[in-house]
Amino acid sequence: MGKPLRKLYFLLPGTGGKFACGGLWAELKTLKLAQQICEAEIVTYRQREKDTLFLDDVLQQPDLNQIIFVMSWGFDVPKLAKRLQGHQAIYHAHSAEYGFRLPSSVPIVTVSRNSLGYWGQRSPHALMYYLPNQIGDEFRNLDLNRDIDVLIQKRKSSEYLMQQLIPALQKHCNVYVVDHFVEDLGQLFNRAKVYLYDSAEYWAQQGVSEGFGLQPLEAMACGCQVFSSVNGGLSDYLDPGFNCHKIAAYSLNYDLQRILAIVQQNQPLTLPDSFLAEYRTENILNRLQLILTEINQFFNARSSGDRSDGMIPDLTPMRIWQLRAKRVLQKLNKRR
Repeated sequence: MGKPLRKLYFLLPGTGGKFACGGLWAELKTLKLAQQICEAEIVTYRQREKDTLFLDDVLQQPDLNQIIFVMSWGFDVPKLAKRLQGHQAIYHAHSAEYGFRLPSSVPIVTVSRNSLGYWGQRSPHALMYYLPNQIGDEFRNLDLNRDIDVLIQKRKSSEYLMQQLIPALQKHCNVYVVDHFVEDLGQLFNRAKVYLYDSAEYWAQQGVSEGFGLQPLEAMACGCQVFSSVNGGLSDYLDPGFNCHKIAAYSLNYDLQRILAIVQQNQPLTLPDSFLAEYRTENILNRLQLILTEINQFFNARSSGDRSDGMIPDLTPMRIWQLRAKRVLQKLNKRR
């Protein structure tokens, strides 16, 4: 029998308030899934919270060899990785394009293939895995009366959507704009014929990518026809013309015509079970079990041998410059 899996400490700045966002909810979902496989709990590092471990205190413990720290808050990862040098840490990557690099000693688990490709180029010598976000079983087609023609969530929506397209649609159909927390989003998606999502402008302002884009997939699972941007992680599962429609395409009138035509048809989206199975709990648990097993084996190997033995050089900016210079010299030598 192999060694038991190490305990996971999920590092979060806090668990609510100003830290509340889709990334936090997704990370908390992953924590609950991980707890079905091994011991796992939250450790905060920006604010102390009642009945929750705090990173400063944890790092004072004498032996942390049986702990794996899970970093996820992109903007904080460079500082966290520096603090955790000498400990076992992994990066659970949601968005990409933060600009930092990680040593090959830090395995990376991404929530989208889009982010997997980014880190595959940026940290080519690190262990790397794909673990998509989970779509809960509550997101399914309930065959309800769809009394909302067009549904949109205000957060992350582009100025074009809010200031041009929505006012134009409101002249022709029933539009529901969500600008508050919704307890049961699955029920709301089941009442809507069309769901609009356009986050490219928002993420461009943030300077990072759309990590996954959970809401369009949840809407699709509930039978909504989706008009969406296809930036970042959305490109993992959105296939314009086949399972969705590209929004903000060419002109306001063109968008308007296409959306109203779908509203009038009133045909719920039907997806094969195999499409959604990738994001359902059973598949996520199976993948997570394998990922955690391999990561534990990696850390076992590191702790039992010389950590620097035969290490592949990281692809740093200096390393890239050296390789380019070597290539130029080789070309010059060939011309002589």
